Amino acid sequence: MIALIIGLIFIAAAVWTVLPADILYGRDWWPFVVEFFKGGAPILALLIGIIAFFIGIADIKDKIEAKKEEKTASKEE
Repeated sequence: MIALIIGLIFIAAAVWTVLPADILYGRDWWPFVVEFFKGGAPILALLIGIIAFFIGIADIKDKIEAKKEEKTASKEE
């Protein structure tokens, strides 16, 4: 329950910081958030691509291992 309350407080704080200054005394940080997204998007895409690449390699290795196990199981029968 505490984590839920803390999470809601952080979400409210994040929304408040991007509000215009004339609404609830917001911080008007939206232009900075957009710049952060512009700079962070390529890095995020790179990290997601690297993770997907390694997951694909692990999947190929698992398939090869499964085929080897099937062959040994069929030979034992």
